[in-house]
Amino acid sequence: MSSDPISFDDFLKVDIRVGQIVDAQPFPEARRPAIKLWVDFGPEIGVRKSSAQITKYYEPESLIGRQVVAVVNFPPKQIGPIMSECLVLGVPDEEGEVVLLRPDHDVPGGGRMF
Repeated sequence: MSSDPISFDDFLKVDIRVGQIVDAQPFPEARRPAIKLWVDFGPEIGVRKSSAQITKYYEPESLIGRQVVAVVNFPPKQIGPIMSECLVLGVPDEEGEVVLLRPDHDVPGGGRMF
């Protein structure tokens, strides 16, 4: 499935940044198994909360310190008792389970994707 073409200006509207997970907790209140994440995007953006359905491959304690890639300019969205403030990005494996996207080298927090 291919999407409709967009302009480069449209792409620039999506603010995708690198952050480091500073806390991760089970999210038993979620309808589908999920983990609550707190991601630090550096001094310009700070720490943002999110919820991710990533329980197949990840345990909360193994996520702390990991760098991830996330969209930081979506409006906040209420997900059960948590207000999600960013969208941590991943791709599906062959079974449809989420695998997180991350840089293959450590980079400064808050770095914008280009």
